[in-house]
Amino acid sequence: MATLQTIRSKGTILILILGLALFAFIAEELVRALSSSRNASRQVIGEVYGKNVNYQEFNELYDEYENAVKLGNGNQNLTEAQTIQLRDQVWNDYVSQKIMEHEAKALGLTVTDAEVENIINTGSSSILRQTPFTNPQTGMFDVNTLKQFLSNYEEIQNNAEYPEAQKDAMAQYYRYWKLIEKQVRQEALSQKYQTLLSSCILSNPVSAKAAFEAQNEESTVLLAAVPYTTIKDTDIEATDADIKAKYDEMKRQYPDMFDMQEEARDIKYIVVPVTASEADEAELEKELNEYKASLETGENIANIVRESRSNISYNGVPVSRKSLPTDIANQLDTLAPGALVGPTKNVAENTMNVVKYIAKIQQPDSVEYRVLAVAGNDNEAKQKADSILTALNAGAPIDTLAKKYNQSAEAQWLTSAQVDRSTLRDDDKAFVEAIFNTPAGTYRKLELNSSNIILNVTDRRNIIDKYDVAIIKRPIEFSEDTHNQIWNNFSSFLAANQKMEDIEANAASQGYNVQTAQYVTAGDHYIANVRGTTDALRWVFDKAKVGQVSELYEAGNANDQLLVVMLTDIHKKGMRDIKEENLNQMLRDEVIQDKKAAQIIEKIQGMKSVAEVAKVAGAVQDTVSHITFAAPVFVQKVASSEPALSGAVSAAKQGQFVTGVRGNGAVYAFQVLNKNKLQGKFDQKQEETKLASTYARSLNAMMQVLARKAKIVDERYKFYQ
Repeated sequence: MATLQTIRSKGTILILILGLALFAFIAEELVRALSSSRNASRQVIGEVYGKNVNYQEFNELYDEYENAVKLGNGNQNLTEAQTIQLRDQVWNDYVSQKIMEHEAKALGLTVTDAEVENIINTGSSSILRQTPFTNPQTGMFDVNTLKQFLSNYEEIQNNAEYPEAQKDAMAQYYRYWKLIEKQVRQEALSQKYQTLLSSCILSNPVSAKAAFEAQNEESTVLLAAVPYTTIKDTDIEATDADIKAKYDEMKRQYPDMFDMQEEARDIKYIVVPVTASEADEAELEKELNEYKASLETGENIANIVRESRSNISYNGVPVSRKSLPTDIANQLDTLAPGALVGPTKNVAENTMNVVKYIAKIQQPDSVEYRVLAVAGNDNEAKQKADSILTALNAGAPIDTLAKKYNQSAEAQWLTSAQVDRSTLRDDDKAFVEAIFNTPAGTYRKLELNSSNIILNVTDRRNIIDKYDVAIIKRPIEFSEDTHNQIWNNFSSFLAANQKMEDIEANAASQGYNVQTAQYVTAGDHYIANVRGTTDALRWVFDKAKVGQVSELYEAGNANDQLLVVMLTDIHKKGMRDIKEENLNQMLRDEVIQDKKAAQIIEKIQGMKSVAEVAKVAGAVQDTVSHITFAAPVFVQKVASSEPALSGAVSAAKQGQFVTGVRGNGAVYAFQVLNKNKLQGKFDQKQEETKLASTYARSLNAMMQVLARKAKIVDERYKFYQ
């Protein structure tokens, strides 16, 4: 009872404590939820139709594409440029797929598993013909080859006896096939959608007849043109009201020009290249002279070239001229065998070279050969190889001996291109030299470290000059001291000129060039086409305010560029602002041209002939032939392509005088001198088919409209270098 009484007396305090504990629990869960939400938002690289594109999801798709590319070109390492290009392709394909799925769902279009299976069985998709599962004779997709692969894949993956390397290789091809299967389904859905749209646009006899006549009726006209340049821009007033009216007119006509699908930035920037100093060149020249002295004493040439870190390897095997760098190949024409020259500077490629021209010989460019191998290099192996050689020289067929020793002795070709500048071990070098130097039809024994080889050269083709030449070619690189000096100088300039206007005012006097880039987007990947500028791009889009100056960035290849960026304008997604300088100037130019055209038309309106119009100040007169409605005419004396003139001429009758035709470069008056029907028979069905094809191609523009509706957001720049 005493305990209960104590609890009752402390009830208010206990309720408060319990309340605080409950609040702490709820707050902790809220913090966890908010943290989880923030982490999820950090993984979003874009949006399509308001739905997030997850970083992991996109990366998995990219890995599928990368795997396919590596299998296709046999290259396991993509360059930076190839990686960026492939990532863009994956993104564009992903967006197109989502748009197509969205539209297809609204229309009730689907592709069933049975349809995909039928496409694969019949090989009717062009995608399938680009896979490894093709018939080598026909180049066509072979479903049986695919089925055999899938069967082997299942067997190998489920059998512990197969090595992991083989399982991994099969898995790589299996992932490739699953991507192809997915693309086949997407292609089928897209074709259904395109077919549906194409069926909604039909040709007709009237349109077909008009299209035929547009192509098969030519006109010759006498024309007079009054160019817009006859009126000075300064004589025309373009008011803000005029510009606003033109803006409203053009944004309806050209939505793609005015409706920006992604944010953009206008920037100014300075790029400072980091190049080698005279001291750096002198140091490299000193180093190459030391290697030259070693070459002169006749030491191991291959070791010297390797130690020199030359861009051109040397293996002691004479090489074809086409495998040599152009500057070295041209230099050999002025040298005699035995010459040692350099160091010489190649300004075009920024390298310094030392060349030792050892010898010039003649050898075949390609050799066909066969071999029999006897493993080991002991006396027993040598005696066995000798007996085989004796039997071959006595006339024994090599194929018979090959079967006896469980070998194929299959003929194969070796070309100069396969070995030029390759890294060769001593055994490889001896083997290659023997192949190129052995006469056709003879047998020869080679004693190598691990085996004895019986070599039979069967054919030698295309005897060419080959050169034994050792080349030390080194890039002229800047030193750390040089880099630091250029950095310090540029950094000092920026410290003394921290505002954008100060940088612009004083850059030229210090040898720096301020450049401008407009409408930079995150999809450009680089600032000013300089590699390694991802951090600068992120600053421009995520942190910078108009008028701000960035930090000093190191960029380029091996930090050989220094970069500073200044943000001058921000273009938000959506309709462009009429106040944008470039847009405003374009609209102003259009208004001025409109008013010039109106003045010229008013001036020539009452004139009755081409000769009368030609008397207007600045007018030109010409006779122009071969004008058809199907193509815009180019007026040479105005230097302008004029679709409106083509239309007006085609609509006029022979002998008719027409005035006041507004073109791109002038206002025209013309008289039709002649209309000529070209030879050609009207085929209604053929013309309707051609028109239908033209209409179908125009449907591609619909993807741009659909893309605008998809409200695409691309923020990949935040995730990738």
